[in-house]
Amino acid sequence: MKYKFIKSFLGGLALLSMVGCNPLKLDEVADPNNPSVGSVSNNASRAQIQFLITGLESRHRDYLFTVTAAFGTFGREIWYFNASDPRFQTDWLGQTGRRPDAAYFGFGATGGAAYATPYQAIRQAIVLRNAAMNTGALSDQEKKAVTGFAKTIMGYQFMIPANFLYDNGIRVDIEDPLNPGDFVPYQEALTAIKAVLDEGYADLNAAGTAFPFSLTAGWSGYNNIDGIKKVNRAIAARLAIYRKDWQGALDAANASFMNLTGSLSAGPAHTYGAAPDIFNPLFYVLDASISTIIVVHPSMLADATANDARVAAKFFQRTTAASVSTDAGTLFGTHQDRRWSTNTTAIPFIKNEELILIKAEAHAQLNQFTDAVNAINIIRTAANIGNYGGAQTQPALITEILYQRRYSLWAEPWGHRWIDTRRYDRMNEIPVAADQGAVFKQFPKPQADLNWDIYTGG
Repeated sequence: MKYKFIKSFLGGLALLSMVGCNPLKLDEVADPNNPSVGSVSNNASRAQIQFLITGLESRHRDYLFTVTAAFGTFGREIWYFNASDPRFQTDWLGQTGRRPDAAYFGFGATGGAAYATPYQAIRQAIVLRNAAMNTGALSDQEKKAVTGFAKTIMGYQFMIPANFLYDNGIRVDIEDPLNPGDFVPYQEALTAIKAVLDEGYADLNAAGTAFPFSLTAGWSGYNNIDGIKKVNRAIAARLAIYRKDWQGALDAANASFMNLTGSLSAGPAHTYGAAPDIFNPLFYVLDASISTIIVVHPSMLADATANDARVAAKFFQRTTAASVSTDAGTLFGTHQDRRWSTNTTAIPFIKNEELILIKAEAHAQLNQFTDAVNAINIIRTAANIGNYGGAQTQPALITEILYQRRYSLWAEPWGHRWIDTRRYDRMNEIPVAADQGAVFKQFPKPQADLNWDIYTGG
């Protein structure tokens, strides 16, 4: 992104320096060359709305590296080797009794990206939504287009902290960052997120046909109102399986960009570029001698079906294994990620392959086994492993679908296997013998947020 944007930041309050910062507070951007957040609150110009949209796209991708690396580690899709800070291994893997608490190392690394960073994007979307609603520079249809886009991104971002804290709940009412709503339980949070996505979809349905502002190339094919609506429903389909709303998942998938005969990789993406933009954070030079790298977890190799095309496409065998020393000894990574051809390759944040697997799961849960198998076979055929030949029962099909999700969605935003095993009470299937670690079900409320409640009496 080489054009200017307004990007709203979370920041600390000097008043709270003794007890921690309010993780929901926005600071204005102090930049004389760009409009401030305050200046767009009322009667923003079209150019200012564009800056806010570009800023939202930038914020929308900020979670990606740490959340993908951390959630992928928790689910043992990957190991993240970082020789300069062993806590990325010892703490993330739960070695030698390490467990998350409110001041856990993860809240300096994982928690920033899995908690504060999504809220930054959500606050950016709220600023954009309010700016669009409170300006005379846009028509009514244009306002709906912008607010629908903002709410679509909000729905996606809310799911990240919800899945990070899980039963500990999250705040969903952050309209006033100085007086946020209480933490609500996981299922209540998911219901609130559904309302946000549905409101966005309703706005887009009232927005005409053309999106009135520019989006990055990651939205190519989805940069009109119909395309954004399909992305909204794709995100809603992902949410629906978390809510165990199986018919809702099918309805949303059918209204999305799902295409049973189309490219499995189709979908909107986070874009990257050279400075002043940022590079693809998951890109590593193949076979490079480096001490910081994401490697394929050994179980992914051991459990793969023979001749699975996804293994060859995603996993690169190194000449010399990467290694790192931990409390449990030395870990070796024989394979690394080979998906990204350059350091500016875009990363899809939801794609057709996932939607087909959502369709398969929903059909299986609704005892529509023929439809479930048909969807599974689309994935299996693409992977060159032949049609499904197992039992057509709900337990057998769910096991098959979770296995296919493990390879089709490997190390994708934002770590599906960790969440999938938790959804089905199968976290005991996550292998920990190789790293002598533990599996975390969820993370606690961050200390900074607890301090905020203590200070304000919340």
